[in-house]
Amino acid sequence: MKTIDELLADGVSGKRVFVRADLNVPLADGTITDDGRIRAVLPTVKALADAGAKVVVASHLGRPKGAPDPAFSLAPAAARLGELLGGDVAFATDTVGDSAKATVAGLTDGQVAVIENLRFNAGETSKDDAERAAFAGQLAALADVYVGDGFGAVHRKHASVFDLPKQLPHYAGYLIATEVGVLKKLTEDVKRPYVVALGGAKVSDKLAVIDQLLGKADRLLIGGGMAYTFLKAKGYEVGISLLQEDQVPVVKEYMERAEKSGVELVLPVDVLVSTQFPDLKTKAPATYTTVGADAIPADQEGLDIGPKTRELYASKLADAATVFWNGPMGVFEHPDYAEGTRAVAQALVESKGFTVVGGGDSAAAVRTLGFDENAFGHISTGGGASLEYLEGKTLPGLAALED
Repeated sequence: MKTIDELLADGVSGKRVFVRADLNVPLADGTITDDGRIRAVLPTVKALADAGAKVVVASHLGRPKGAPDPAFSLAPAAARLGELLGGDVAFATDTVGDSAKATVAGLTDGQVAVIENLRFNAGETSKDDAERAAFAGQLAALADVYVGDGFGAVHRKHASVFDLPKQLPHYAGYLIATEVGVLKKLTEDVKRPYVVALGGAKVSDKLAVIDQLLGKADRLLIGGGMAYTFLKAKGYEVGISLLQEDQVPVVKEYMERAEKSGVELVLPVDVLVSTQFPDLKTKAPATYTTVGADAIPADQEGLDIGPKTRELYASKLADAATVFWNGPMGVFEHPDYAEGTRAVAQALVESKGFTVVGGGDSAAAVRTLGFDENAFGHISTGGGASLEYLEGKTLPGLAALED
């Protein structure tokens, strides 16, 4: 995989460089609530601009249905990118139309432009190879060189991620190079003990990665909504907690495999339960009780790991040489149910090992709960991409850059 350093060494002054970034930031009434993904691509964009390239930044945002939708415009992201770069960033109001062509044609050396949300064009996400390739061809007309730096999208076989690199000289940006380097530390010559903490809502989202980790990790800590399927597999009552009943047999099999292979699989010993899901808008105080994981009332729902589990998980993380964490331990968006997630994050901060926060809700939780991002070894920008890499899947966006 060629990197941006090789591109810069060859010289980019005056060249149009298409940077496929991941500016898929969360918005509330048009205001960005977390600019982490924009900050993550800054080193690549700044290096190219400083070297005199005409930088064309492109990304998706949300899931518009192949047509323009103001709710998913990249305009706020373009404005924030300009603020972070300390200069004006041009913005094209379409992807490959008159505005995009005119905006790119008007760039001077060292100037940056952002084109509108790629998913406003149906060709970006089309299942039809020819339709995707045709859209990629229109994007290719805007540039001389391609730099892939949208790690959060590399697991998608989309036009700008998979097809476009085939049509232009292509290089990996700094973010992708860093992400791949980190993931290799989690899969090749791993320093041990290797501890993985998995949370989040659905156990089905994590089954494939658990399958792989049962042969690689020394210890698995399970929390979040997915934990209740594990507790059910142990024969416990889980009340009205989030449960994927159809996954119980698979989970039972994984628990048996873990025991046979010597992988320590650690489940909650106590949980916070309530009859009512918390109000995440008003953050009104919740009413809850703490019960043993084997004593969840039939009419109540588990919403966070309890204090004994927090202590247990912190102790299981304390001696780790390598840690990968993906998924919150509870409904961290509400302060009354954020302590389980906070405890895991704090344990990573205090760890002397190499710690990786696996993107998605985990990365959002770290920022929401006020942790210093520099206190972790690495915070990934792609939760889904990180998991699929650890599952051993071929990621289309990385395959295209290696080609």
